[in-house]
Amino acid sequence: MTYRNPPTTPRKSATFDDYTLSEIRRAAATGIYDIRGAGAKRKLPHFDDLLFLGASISRYPLEGYRERCDTSVVLGSRHAKKPIELKIPITIAGMSFGSLSGPAKEALGRGATLSGTSTTTGDGGMTEEERGHSKMLVYQYLPSRYGMNPRDLRRADAIEVVVGQGAKPGGGGMLLGQKISDRVAEMRTLPKGIDQRSASRHPDWTGPDDLEIKILELREITDWEKPIYVKVGGARPYYDTALAVKSGADVVVVDGMQGGTAATQEVFIENVGQPTLACIRPAVQALQDLGMHRKVQLIVSGGIRNGADVAKALALGVDAVSIGTAALVALGDNDPRWEAEYNELGTTAGAYDDWHEGRDPAGITTQDPELMKRVDPIAAGRRLANYLKVMTLEAQTIARACGKNSLHNLEPEDLVALTIEAAAMAGVPLAGTNWIPGKNGF
Repeated sequence: MTYRNPPTTPRKSATFDDYTLSEIRRAAATGIYDIRGAGAKRKLPHFDDLLFLGASISRYPLEGYRERCDTSVVLGSRHAKKPIELKIPITIAGMSFGSLSGPAKEALGRGATLSGTSTTTGDGGMTEEERGHSKMLVYQYLPSRYGMNPRDLRRADAIEVVVGQGAKPGGGGMLLGQKISDRVAEMRTLPKGIDQRSASRHPDWTGPDDLEIKILELREITDWEKPIYVKVGGARPYYDTALAVKSGADVVVVDGMQGGTAATQEVFIENVGQPTLACIRPAVQALQDLGMHRKVQLIVSGGIRNGADVAKALALGVDAVSIGTAALVALGDNDPRWEAEYNELGTTAGAYDDWHEGRDPAGITTQDPELMKRVDPIAAGRRLANYLKVMTLEAQTIARACGKNSLHNLEPEDLVALTIEAAAMAGVPLAGTNWIPGKNGF
C-alpha cells in the first residue's frame, strides 16, 4: 500500500510576494525601472502608533462647547517684516502646475483661503488662478528654477527654498512629456511634449554657506518682507534643520518619506529617507539646542491625514503641518465614482498612482483639456475647506481632552506609544511603562 502525505495549502514567500514577483517580471520584460507618483506604500511607524493621555484627575479637561482652544500660528517672525498669520496650523504643500491641472491649483487656493491658511506653488512657477484665489501663497524656489522670476517672488507672501522632498531626498522631480502642454512648456521654458527631469541640487551652491548667501539674495529682492522657508527631505533632520537655521531660515519644513510626489522611481519612494515620525524629534532637538525652538517655526509634512495626526505632530514640538495627498483626495482625486475609468487604466481608485501619465479620470493630476473640465474649482475648494475644518475641530477636541486651551500647548507628556519603534522615534514612553527606548543608553 502506497502512503501519501495529505494535501497542504501552497505557501507563498513573504520575501517574494506577488507584487515583488510582478516587478521582477516587469523589469525583465522592459529593462527600465518603474516610475510612479504618491508616497511610500510599505507599512512604516506612523502617528497611528501614538495615543493621547486624556485628562481625568491629575489633569483637568476643558469643556468643548464653552472653553476656547486656540489654533492660530504665526510663521516667519524671525526676520520677515510681514510674517504669515494663519488661523489654523495646517497648510497646503507645494504641488506644481504641470503635475496638477489649472483648476486643481485654483481649488487649492480657494480652499486654503476659505480656511485662513496658505497654499504653495510647487515646481514650475506661479499661475494667475492660484495667485488670484490664494490669500496667502508660498512660492517654491527649486533647483530647476522653472518659472522663477523676481516679479513672482515679490508677489508671493513667503518663499520656500526647496532643498529636498520626503518621497525622494537627494533626487530631482520628473514631469513626463504628455503633461507638458503648451502652457506648461511656456511657463517652464521647455519644449512641448518632451520629458523633463529637474535637478537634484541647486546649481549655484554646494553647501550651507552658499545657502546663506542665497537666502540673503532673496531677502534683498523682496525688501526683507517675506518669510524664507527652507524645505528638506527627511534624511538627516537634526543636521539639516540646524544648518537651515544657521543659514538664516525663518521657517524649516521637514518632509518625511510618507510624503507624496508627482513622479519618481519607485525604488526611491520605498527605500530612501525616514518615516515622518522619526524626523520630528531630531528636528525639534536641533532647534532646542540652538535656542531657536518656537523662534524659528517648524512645519512637518508626509502622511498627515486627520486631526489626530495634526495634534500628535504639534505635541511633539511642531508649529504647523502641511498636507498634499490628503488635500488632493479632498478635492476629489481617487474618487470611487471614477472606478470604471480607473479600471480601464489597469488600476483602482484607492491605488491610483500613475499621476505622471496625465490620464487622471478625476481631472486633478492631468493636463488633458477634457478631463480638467471635471474639476469645478469652486466646489472642490469648498470640499477642501470642509476637510480642513474637520481636521481642526478634531485636533481641538483632543487638545481640550488633554486640558489644553491651545493646540500649541500640547506636549510630549501627553503621549504614549504602542510600539517600541514608535516610542524610540517619537521620544515618548511605551504605553504602560515609563521606558523611552534609546534614552540614557537603554
